[in-house]
Amino acid sequence: MTDSEQAPKHEPEQAMVIERDRVVSFHYTLSEQGSDMSETSIGGEPLTMLFGYRNVVAGVEAALAGHVAGDRFTVRVPPESGYGERAENNVRRVSKKHVPNPKGLKVGARTTLTSDQGQHDVTVLKVGRTVVDVDLNHPLAGRTLDFDIEVVQVRAAQAEEIAHGHVHGPGGHGH
Repeated sequence: MTDSEQAPKHEPEQAMVIERDRVVSFHYTLSEQGSDMSETSIGGEPLTMLFGYRNVVAGVEAALAGHVAGDRFTVRVPPESGYGERAENNVRRVSKKHVPNPKGLKVGARTTLTSDQGQHDVTVLKVGRTVVDVDLNHPLAGRTLDFDIEVVQVRAAQAEEIAHGHVHGPGGHGH
């Protein structure tokens, strides 16, 4: 049995199990094998999401299913269940007039571009006099990632949260 297939360590009758229409709060540490890259919510607020609505990468959501508050586990998420494969054709050259704060751009910086298809988070690859080359891939695309997860809380979602497809209030979206 691999880490991502660990059986939850609980009695289902004793605690609310993570399943569709549950609000889940969890701490995570994200890392990539062989890399210094690391990100964590420990020491801050846990990530809170409505389970079953694609509010986190598919590999993490699938691994959360069946767990309860207090469970800790590790899951390895390949690109196809994470941020997708890297697409080399997702590099674009755009006019600086479409870039917020073009004078402050630096290679490697993240920024948001707005087009007729909506907003796009991009990474700056090259800054020219009048144009900018940007990468539309997610920065973690193409990477196999390890998530250490600690489930903090599980509760039933409110009808409004289910209707909107996301959590409201603390740790969620307010509107």
